[in-house]
Amino acid sequence: MKELQNFMRDYQKEMGWEISEKNYAESRDSLLNNYLLLTTEVAEVAEELRKAFNLVHEYTKEGMDEEKAFELAKDQLKEDIGKELSDCLAYLIKFYNFFSIDMEESFYGKMEEVRNRKNKDGSLVKK
Repeated sequence: MKELQNFMRDYQKEMGWEISEKNYAESRDSLLNNYLLLTTEVAEVAEELRKAFNLVHEYTKEGMDEEKAFELAKDQLKEDIGKELSDCLAYLIKFYNFFSIDMEESFYGKMEEVRNRKNKDGSLVKK
């Protein structure tokens, strides 16, 4: 993850896509703009999922087994979904870099917190 985070720091600088740190107003505007762009990319992931489900529906209407139809749809949309997820990841890493957060440390710390969290019914999350 560190390599990816460092790559994106350099890439964003090269492309001129860093979140502004000039002053509060510019940082605020840049953060909000990047947040909006992130949510747009998340919506594009949803659109790809919708396409997959529509393909499954079409294939099953034609008589294909649902599981086979789903595997075919996943395979057909794999590249496009990957691109949209990559766009999301790029924006997320931009936020990590802006706030000087070690992505790997933050991720594994959060996963450990989730592992040890109690469910609403009081039992520990299964390990």
